[in-house]
Amino acid sequence: MTIILNGEPRAVAAATLEAALAELGYGGAHVATAVNGDFVPRDARAGVALREGDRLEVLAPLQGG
Repeated sequence: MTIILNGEPRAVAAATLEAALAELGYGGAHVATAVNGDFVPRDARAGVALREGDRLEVLAPLQGG
């Protein structure tokens, strides 16, 4: 299926947010996620089903001071 990852179309075979993150190379990364504008906590990612055209935002924390 095709999802929109950070504004860019991406094809994924994964059916859940957790599986999609692993497929896209974010499996062990500390990132914040949102699907269709709704924040998804790390513990809930396995239960979030993805559908064709869903918008996925993945944000990594920034370091600085």
